[in-house]
Amino acid sequence: MTRLQTTLALLAMLYVTSLSAFAQTRTLPSSRDLARFGLERAWHGQATLDVGQDRVRHVVLDERSLYVQSSGGIITAFDSETGQKRWAVQLGRQNTPSQACVSNEDNVLAIVGTTLYALDKIDGDLIWKLSLPKSASTSPSVDNRRLYYGTLDGSVYAFDLKKIEELHNDNLLPQWTNVALLWRYKAAAEITTQAISNNLTLNFASRDKSLYSLTAADRTLQWQFETDRAVSAPLGHSPGFVYLASEDFNVFCIKQDTGSMRWQFVAGLPIKKEVRVVGKNCYIFPHRGGVFCLSKISGERRWKKPYMEDFIGATKKLVFLTDNLGQVSILASDDGAPIGSLKLQNFKIRYGNELTDRLYMATETGLILCIREQNKEFPTYHMFPERQPILPEFAADDPATDDADDSAAADADNGSNDSGFNF
Repeated sequence: MTRLQTTLALLAMLYVTSLSAFAQTRTLPSSRDLARFGLERAWHGQATLDVGQDRVRHVVLDERSLYVQSSGGIITAFDSETGQKRWAVQLGRQNTPSQACVSNEDNVLAIVGTTLYALDKIDGDLIWKLSLPKSASTSPSVDNRRLYYGTLDGSVYAFDLKKIEELHNDNLLPQWTNVALLWRYKAAAEITTQAISNNLTLNFASRDKSLYSLTAADRTLQWQFETDRAVSAPLGHSPGFVYLASEDFNVFCIKQDTGSMRWQFVAGLPIKKEVRVVGKNCYIFPHRGGVFCLSKISGERRWKKPYMEDFIGATKKLVFLTDNLGQVSILASDDGAPIGSLKLQNFKIRYGNELTDRLYMATETGLILCIREQNKEFPTYHMFPERQPILPEFAADDPATDDADDSAAADADNGSNDSGFNF
């Protein structure tokens, strides 16, 4: 398909989806309903989809953009604060299996089939594409230098991003793909979680019941944390720590640099959802077991609520969860006291936002909704407060203090390898 044909096809889809979006706006929450909880609609928009057969498959966020991937292979990028649609791009053939995209400072990267695509974050232009040596079992991970992905045979591959771009510019891809391959590490079984990189170390889990930590540059094994049963959920993380859930109902908080256990919690039921961390709280969702809120630092139980199924987001005082009726339940983050609920069952795809205090959700047909606190023009950055834009006229938010306290606790942990158990 030529570039002109692709453009015309996308324009046709945009026209049809615009008509669909007009009809769907009736499902948006009213300003009155949101105002009861001090909330407002920041924006809503329509992702580009083939309405007849396409559905939203993935929603991914970084601090600047929201990316919506369809089952037909279209990625739509929105400004995460204004909702401005930046671009929409078709990757690969329609309905080719894909993994959730990732981004770094410059690029958006997505695996579709056995091809890795790199797009410019600003305009969506294709920068390069790479044929992968094996099919991916996980979404890719990226830092500012390298790209990583796991496979069914237990391999983790690392590629040099700068070298890939050089090869593309010299028209040496795909035949010289191996030149950009930095290393391959082989675990004993399938890689089951997306890797976590902090530019220095790489953490990932395998079906061999182990969590691995490698040096990102040269795959040197730093430590290996073994569990009695296989890892049962995606890895959670906060600065300096990794959260691992296993099939024997345990959750482990592990120091990223040493592999020592900070705390352990037994949930009593299977854990299939990613552990979420915001501020001082750690949220765990056992299957049909509600939600446990733990202290991020000690692992001590703060509160528990039944009927909660997954994490959506949090503000300074509130936490937003999906309940067993598909509603958005609003709880006080300090003690779990119920505040109210929003009937947003049509917005079934909900991004678990640990980065900022915005709430993002979507219908299966691509209507995107962003909710924020009333008159909160600028977001609070939870996970990486150092990335918060400098606003001299505003006081610093508490989450920065929370992470500073956590860093101090991590430094204190460096002096001891003792592991605590909390049941």
